[in-house]
Amino acid sequence: MGRITKRSPEWTGFQESRPYGPKYDLRTDFVMVYGISDDLPERIEGWKQAGYTIHLMTGVSWGEYQDYLYGRFDGRSHWDEAQTDRQGKHLLHGKDVPYMVPTISFAEYLASHIKRAIDCGVEAIHMEEPEFWAASGYSEAFKREWLNYYKEEWIPPHSSPDAQYRASKLKAAIYYRALERICTQMKEYSLVTYGRTVRFYVPTHSLINYTQWRIISPEALLVSMPACDGFIAQIWTGTARTPNVYKGIRRERTFETAFLEYGIMQELTRGTGREMWFLHDPIEDNPRYTWSDYRRNYMSTVVASLLHSGVKQYEVCPWPRRVFEGTYSTEDGQGKESIPGEYSTVLQIVMNVLRDMHNHEEERGTDVYTSGVGLCLANSAMYQRGDLMADEEDTDFRYDGTTSADSVSAEQRERLDWSAFYGLAMPLVKSGIPVRPVQFDNILTFPGYLEEYRVLLLSYEFMKPEHPGIHQAIGQWVREGGVLIYVGDGSDPYHTVREWWNSGTGRRAFERPEEHLFESMGLGRDPEEGEYRVGNGAVLIQRINPAVLSRSASGAQQVTESVRRGLDIRGEAEDYKESVMLQIRRGPYLITHILDEIEGMPEADLQGLYVDLFDADLPVYKTVKLEAGADSLLYDLMWAKQNSGVPAIIASSSRIRDERVEQDCFSFVSESASDTYVSTRVRVLNQPRSVMAGHTLAEFRFDTDSGTVLVRYPGVPEGIEVTLMW
Repeated sequence: MGRITKRSPEWTGFQESRPYGPKYDLRTDFVMVYGISDDLPERIEGWKQAGYTIHLMTGVSWGEYQDYLYGRFDGRSHWDEAQTDRQGKHLLHGKDVPYMVPTISFAEYLASHIKRAIDCGVEAIHMEEPEFWAASGYSEAFKREWLNYYKEEWIPPHSSPDAQYRASKLKAAIYYRALERICTQMKEYSLVTYGRTVRFYVPTHSLINYTQWRIISPEALLVSMPACDGFIAQIWTGTARTPNVYKGIRRERTFETAFLEYGIMQELTRGTGREMWFLHDPIEDNPRYTWSDYRRNYMSTVVASLLHSGVKQYEVCPWPRRVFEGTYSTEDGQGKESIPGEYSTVLQIVMNVLRDMHNHEEERGTDVYTSGVGLCLANSAMYQRGDLMADEEDTDFRYDGTTSADSVSAEQRERLDWSAFYGLAMPLVKSGIPVRPVQFDNILTFPGYLEEYRVLLLSYEFMKPEHPGIHQAIGQWVREGGVLIYVGDGSDPYHTVREWWNSGTGRRAFERPEEHLFESMGLGRDPEEGEYRVGNGAVLIQRINPAVLSRSASGAQQVTESVRRGLDIRGEAEDYKESVMLQIRRGPYLITHILDEIEGMPEADLQGLYVDLFDADLPVYKTVKLEAGADSLLYDLMWAKQNSGVPAIIASSSRIRDERVEQDCFSFVSESASDTYVSTRVRVLNQPRSVMAGHTLAEFRFDTDSGTVLVRYPGVPEGIEVTLMW
């Protein structure tokens, strides 16, 4: 008989492939020991001795799997399973590290190594990044999979929209198969062998990023996989800085893109009972930026994630060794430098703030923002991102954020922009409307999924509905009062793919999927542009390709005016509100982004008594001035006054434990990575006489206005006792 063991809290964690090191010991709840190399038991033991709950993370599409490739695992070479483009080139993540076609054989190989991790006692397994490039689909292994799946001979994916779409659906399906096989098999192994449960998670980029970067992954399919316990949303500077077009201007919009990415990932698991961790990365895979650039973009992703309060677990850093021991470009570009000490402290402040988020609920006034607006996005968006009938000499490009997006050709940049989606999304975010990308596939899977939405934007020019039942659910939502804004001119070549809407005969066959949608709501197959009442709701039809809306200010205005009109139809015109900022309060934490690219370039003054958590000195301000594009994470001391009767920790770049209040002193134990200086701000009744950190006098500064003291002392992973004395 198996048992479900009681879990320790797992609010924050990180992944690391190197053995334990005190310089990157971030004192989170768990660590994901990365990779299945021979030294796995030793690495697990090192992190376990440091007090961590141990998970394993390994790549499900790529990794150091040369023993499998070269036949040392089972006596057969497996290079025919490497993802291959139409020029016959292997798609590589590094030397001898190809992206793999996830065959049954490959799944068995991974399972054999995961058994070793379970034998070592890990509590959870993370199968990272099930990724199939749109440019691939030409290997012998994929041709075999095609024959088995479709029961017909392989067709070159680039030869037609139908071939590309079917190839992509197959890519998602066989990664789902691999994950289901591995996770189910290994859960059974753990129960049979040790009588304990082991959890399985899938760290994955967002559906938005995978579609933009032209990668296919199971994504929403995994929500219906019983053996999948949850996800890590791999969103960071590298994904979010990918340029897009708004009002005809192509540029990086890290905050806005990250906001949308975290939004679709929150929707992936909303109401499913599965776990979700949001990831942040203080740097990124492209090593050519400066620390100031990394820092600015990191703060944007942190703020963007915190604006989504449905998630309260975080991966605070992938590869902390490369952050705290790596070197990156100096400002003048003439050399390399290690992380500035001040930025190191800021990072650890933020990481410890993230661990506190689960203690606080969202407080965002419903009268401040336009709520209940969603933009539909389906898995099928990934299926129509490959090349069609391109010249054989024109190698299909692959972009993964490790190079500049400007390094590709103008035609490739246009494909990378994915303007059909951003043409609808960006005008709303830029107007201070917290639009949520809606996981379209969940509409049919989870009853009541659309209940909190008032207005939905939908286009089949960049995705397709995979089941006709979705239209029945949307129709019911509209009849009950929802307003659907459909944007599309029918020009997408993927309308012709062999799918359910055109597989019938006579009146049961439709040229385009929206014809079925409109007919199911009593509007006929091809209604003209305009407004149509359906039950208690309405449908607004705009016969334009949404990509066109990204090219001008008038296009952006058309999007916002459509939402305004949708609320007006509902009798809720007063609920339409634009804002120059997006802001949320989570307990004492006030999180703010000031929008840019707005006429007049807005700024804001926040009045109160705040601790700036993006500053290593944790300074206290009565007024915080924020300019256009600024990101802010503040601790509101006025909110916390209810707890001011005794000394208390306000914020720290360390993990605090064992707090004790005595008659003439306040003490606590502070755990932090070594070779850093800890900043801790404490609420006190009056100025301390002295502060000790271990056996040494610590530096401290008292702030009279706030009744707080900043204490500074060296970081010690195993903990140092700090005592404030009066």
